[in-house]
Amino acid sequence: MTASLAHSALSRRAIVFSGLSATGALVIGVPVVGLPGAARAAIQPPLMADGTNPAKEMTAFLVIEPDNTVTVRVPHAEMGQGTSTALAMLVAEELECDWAKVRVEYASANRNARAGGKLYDAMQTVGSRGVRTSVAMMQQAGASARERLKLAAAEHWKVDPTGCTVSSGKCLHKASNRSLEYGALAAAASAVQLPAEPAIKTPDKYRLVGKWTPRLDTPAKLDGSAKFGLDAQVPGMVYAAVWSAPVYGGALKSVDESALKDLRGIIAVVKLKDAVAVVADRYWRAKKGLDALKIEWDAAGYSGVDSAQLNQGYVEALDRPMFTAEKKGDADGALAAPGARLVEAVYEAPFLSHSPMEPLNCTVALGADRADVWISTQAPMAVLQQTAKETGLKPEQVYVHNAYVGGGFGRRGGAHDELPQAIAVAKQVGKPVKLIWAREQDIRRDRFRPQAAVRLRAALGGDGRPTAFQARIAVGSLIRGGNGPQEIQASEPMATECIQNSFYALPARDVGVLLKNSHVPVSFWRGVGSSQNGFFMESFIDELAHAAGQDPYQYRRALLADRPDALGVIDAVAKHSDWGQPLPRGRGRGLAILEAYGSVSGQVVEVTVSQDGKLKVDRVTCVLDPYHVANPNTVAQQMEGAVIMGLTAALWGEITIKNGAPVESNFHDYRMARMADTPPRIDVHLVPSGGPKWGGVGEPGIGPFAPALANAVFAATGARVRRLPLKHADLRWA
Repeated sequence: MTASLAHSALSRRAIVFSGLSATGALVIGVPVVGLPGAARAAIQPPLMADGTNPAKEMTAFLVIEPDNTVTVRVPHAEMGQGTSTALAMLVAEELECDWAKVRVEYASANRNARAGGKLYDAMQTVGSRGVRTSVAMMQQAGASARERLKLAAAEHWKVDPTGCTVSSGKCLHKASNRSLEYGALAAAASAVQLPAEPAIKTPDKYRLVGKWTPRLDTPAKLDGSAKFGLDAQVPGMVYAAVWSAPVYGGALKSVDESALKDLRGIIAVVKLKDAVAVVADRYWRAKKGLDALKIEWDAAGYSGVDSAQLNQGYVEALDRPMFTAEKKGDADGALAAPGARLVEAVYEAPFLSHSPMEPLNCTVALGADRADVWISTQAPMAVLQQTAKETGLKPEQVYVHNAYVGGGFGRRGGAHDELPQAIAVAKQVGKPVKLIWAREQDIRRDRFRPQAAVRLRAALGGDGRPTAFQARIAVGSLIRGGNGPQEIQASEPMATECIQNSFYALPARDVGVLLKNSHVPVSFWRGVGSSQNGFFMESFIDELAHAAGQDPYQYRRALLADRPDALGVIDAVAKHSDWGQPLPRGRGRGLAILEAYGSVSGQVVEVTVSQDGKLKVDRVTCVLDPYHVANPNTVAQQMEGAVIMGLTAALWGEITIKNGAPVESNFHDYRMARMADTPPRIDVHLVPSGGPKWGGVGEPGIGPFAPALANAVFAATGARVRRLPLKHADLRWA
């Protein structure tokens, strides 16, 4: 990615109707639909960004410059997870170029919109889709360019193309000992029409993919040249600070602006339905002006709601009628059978904030027939469509200038609450506006991970294995929300993942769901349902193993006998964590394994708990089977990051409600893990088992941590944790 993305000029782009740029660059576009298969031309011609260099702007998937530089256009956001490097590696693997000359830039949402969304697909970096849903698309782009270069070289030398090979950015003809760099062939190769798209490599032929590779975005982040949404600078822009109604669903009643008369730089006060923004020539002046306002809010009848009431409501909901999400066999009969050994437990999880290190922000510049948006987003197409709706412009008149994302975790995946606010302010002041959410606004006006309560029951047979399993789930809906408090007898995949269709051998299953919404809005959080359902399910499996008097590892292993991928993970995590080696009292290991987003992930957490209940996480062992790995470096980083984020959530993560509004406001009361809190040892082991699919990475690593931690606490103390976060638990030795 280039720094210029955050500072793109506002002049109108021009269309260039050619695959060959004025500088002789090779521009390759590969459609998403039908690959591999029939050859197709690029859906749209390249689009200039500022009218100065058509070769480097608004191309399809890659550009090869005369100096042999290869620019790869990536359709997914770079949030620190390394997706941009991994996608470029997939292209470079097929292209056989010089990796040292590869760079990346974002693909254009505007161009994708003009292509009907079929050029770069959905462009959403959510649900661990950054690599796994774009593998074939990116590989085909590289393979197509490679074959065109070979044909161009063969034509130049007047030789049979079958005698031409490629290596390290050169086309070679061994028989005549001739070679040409890609840059010299780019102009000719751009005119080559392939009779059919070439086949992509099989994994056994990979030479770059699968090898530990430094990230391409690291140098820019080290030297400060990396541009995030918050870094956007637009000529003539002003700044806006905003504060929304403390109670969700509330509205603005009145604003006393008298305190602003003596403050410097104040330009305007913009009153929205449920928020107030102060606009100034500097952000700090806007923020001080906002703090000086006296605002009255309407609480919309929710001022009496608090966390105690919500917590009680979710637990009580477990006894109400539910929608049947899964029913297999006669679970009710097995649970009611005389002499059945029953195990039952209720688990609870709270609202969680996303709290990315870069708070929400948006810069917009509006014209009569054009809108430009600078924003950190996981979903540029959603930004484009939302901007078109708010401005009345056509989607093709909206330009989204992507930036590095300073943390997303789902918060920037679709519901961009900062975007309509910035547009409304820009409309009123008639200037480009940079709107920034302060940390307090970012936390208190988040769309949180849903609150949930679950009751799990099982009947155990003579061998200790479950003969029946029943789940009752009450959780906020991620799809059917937005209408205030309501209970819906319905299900959705996020509500039941890791519980419904569990990969454990459970002969009879009965899973019921009640989608219980409060006035507090919820949204996707890293790991989505697996981040809490993994805690519920893997804590319960541990309880079953204890009730059966069996080792938690061997107990799980027996229930995974028909899943060789899961067996590979659980055996590896047991081996690498020294499972079974004795520990003194007060120390313990806990195990958890789950399947989420196309991958199998397992963790063992080792803890020390003092007699008076003080907890220290000593070691975490992670094992992941994503079936294939593009870059082991970034996958390992994702696992390590998931452990730290999981630790924060498991130990302290909780949004509480008082008088209808969130209480927590900043990192003093919504605590993040500090260096001293992190495990001194985090070991990551990748065991890709191959096959036809690619699994996800960003989401699967977070789900196992909380249950593995809770299970380790039980092993160390005998105290069972059934409610998150652990700060509420009495961890003194039982």
